[in-house]
Amino acid sequence: MVKRNIGAITLVVKNYDEAIHYYVAKLNFKLIEDTKLSDKKRWVTIAPENNSETTILLAEAATPEQEKSIGNQTGGRVFLFLHTDNFWRDYSDMKSKGVSFLEEPRKEVYGTVVVFEDLYGNKWDLIQHKS
Repeated sequence: MVKRNIGAITLVVKNYDEAIHYYVAKLNFKLIEDTKLSDKKRWVTIAPENNSETTILLAEAATPEQEKSIGNQTGGRVFLFLHTDNFWRDYSDMKSKGVSFLEEPRKEVYGTVVVFEDLYGNKWDLIQHKS
């Protein structure tokens, strides 16, 4: 049996330290690794608490072309989907920490969802799927 999974997704950021601070302090992610590779490059991975497989690789933009994609890696569409087991707990916590929500929470056939944006303007869904 072949087992495959997505190990990491790259998120282009302006600055390693400000990105780490945002995701850890505001979204309650954990810092998995922060390894210096050179004077300008680090291997920085983060993940939501209790995530066992997929991480986000924070990659500081190194070229003008990469800088253009900061905050708009998907052309304005929702980029990442943060699943939760308690929507109202996480929504209230994130809101109290100043996370920018683009709408009011709504009920959909698949569960409760709200769109928010990170410090760079990337759109995310916070979702609690129906059981």
